[in-house]
Amino acid sequence: MKNILYKYMSRWTSLTEGDQQAIINEIQVEEFRKGTVLIRQGDVPATCYFILKGCVRQYAIDEEGREITSNFYTEEQAIAIFNHHKPDKLSDYSFMCVEDAVMVVGDLESEEDMYHKHPQLATMTRMMIEENLGQVQEEFAAFIASSPEDRFKTLIRKRPSLIDRVPQHQLASYLGITPESLSRIKKRIHQDLR
Repeated sequence: MKNILYKYMSRWTSLTEGDQQAIINEIQVEEFRKGTVLIRQGDVPATCYFILKGCVRQYAIDEEGREITSNFYTEEQAIAIFNHHKPDKLSDYSFMCVEDAVMVVGDLESEEDMYHKHPQLATMTRMMIEENLGQVQEEFAAFIASSPEDRFKTLIRKRPSLIDRVPQHQLASYLGITPESLSRIKKRIHQDLR
């Protein structure tokens, strides 16, 4: 797992191997079982995560008690609540492991200490967040403008592994459709490929 971290840090910074090792020695890596809830909707978040292995679902429960899936996080993606600096800011979402997972776990209170010790870590985090935000903005704009079938085709093209990793009812929720509609779309696309 440390090789994944080295590779990732090398992509974003020019840290020496010694600096990378110092950071890796200070971070906490934990294993989580499938079904583990990392952050509950309504909790005050105190941690952030970086996925080395596994898949995590972001969802909220609406007023009618329905689970609405808004994202899936997989390898080399970070899970962070960006407005955690507001006092008593409650999470609007829950984050649950869809698979067994291995993640770097960050304590939001000690985040600043790490940035002071390792200034390039702050730069790396900022660059990572900027890239992630750009992707989210593009995906959201495309999602709003797309038909359900186009959303599924985009998912097949950009994140094909989710189709086999995620329960179909959660995938349907993520695409903004019913599981029955997802089945029809999959069948239609499969027939078109013949």
